[in-house]
Amino acid sequence: MTDIEQRIAIITRNAEELVMAEELKELLSKDRSASAYIGFEPSGLVHLGWVMVTSKICDLSDAGVDVTVLWADWHAYINDKLGGSMENIRTCARYMEDCFEALGVRKDKVKFTYASDLLDRITYWEKVIKVAKVTSLSRVKRSMTIMGRSEDEAEVDSSKLFYPILQATDIFCLDADIAYAGMDQRRAHMLARDAAEKLGWKKPIALHTPLLPSLKGGDRMDPAASKMSKSDPDSSVNIHDGDEDIRRKMSKAFCPPEKEEESGNSVLMLCRYVIFSRVGVLEIDRPEKFGGPVSFTNYEDAAEAYFSGKLHPMDLKKGVAEGLIKTLDPVRRFFSSKPENFEAMKDVLKSLGRL
Repeated sequence: MTDIEQRIAIITRNAEELVMAEELKELLSKDRSASAYIGFEPSGLVHLGWVMVTSKICDLSDAGVDVTVLWADWHAYINDKLGGSMENIRTCARYMEDCFEALGVRKDKVKFTYASDLLDRITYWEKVIKVAKVTSLSRVKRSMTIMGRSEDEAEVDSSKLFYPILQATDIFCLDADIAYAGMDQRRAHMLARDAAEKLGWKKPIALHTPLLPSLKGGDRMDPAASKMSKSDPDSSVNIHDGDEDIRRKMSKAFCPPEKEEESGNSVLMLCRYVIFSRVGVLEIDRPEKFGGPVSFTNYEDAAEAYFSGKLHPMDLKKGVAEGLIKTLDPVRRFFSSKPENFEAMKDVLKSLGRL
């Protein structure tokens, strides 16, 4: 395997989509550093979906890609997050930056910046107008799903029409070669690629990882509609949840035995994208009369045992719960020694009646 092939393998592992593979190979063959960007709305406490995201950010860094994390503060303001208070939003951004570090992202390898820093530039707004000029209103409205909104909600608050255009412009102003996000952000990236082609600008490569389904069950036809959500505590595992909370939530998690429901099976998806990525092994502790303890070193073997009936749903849930506890142990240790921003975030949520 060549050096470029190794780098591509690192960048694309556990990814659901890459647009386009040929463009990534060409990018990595150039005699310069490649760059990537991911944007986040500061909007609440962090859940397990971030484990997969931070793993991919580390992958990009390990593959020699310069990564920028954009705290989309004005985007969160448009999207009515945290009471529409910019102070609350920036408090959340500082807390989320701690979460990145707690989950293994090295701050000396990743650049953090705020959307406010971009919006201060006249060149940003020049690009906003140019992107808007080559993008139809109907496409903008279809893209509003990236912010968890329906097309009709644009009629209520016209600022929301800016959101997809701003998100596309962020990519161009950061001069990012790669736009990375979960699959729910795909429409924004495709809008940016289309605009780039029409304007003669550099077309961003789009890299997407899957969305972890809600613990209450996923929708194979529309994963974005049933992903883990910060607004529904029982739909996800919070990275700050205690051991017993994790065990309780996992004991009730949606875990169908049918293989055709695999992508909507929250327990299996946590096993695949979190446990094996972070712990490397799934250990099942069960009584001898039920087969005794067993361990799996890869997802395929664990899934085969589950779908064949050799692994009971409750045993799988217990094993995944213990794996999640191990995964989140470094997070607890980090925040026990550096609690300030987490405590400030909790104060914000208490003031909004969300905690």
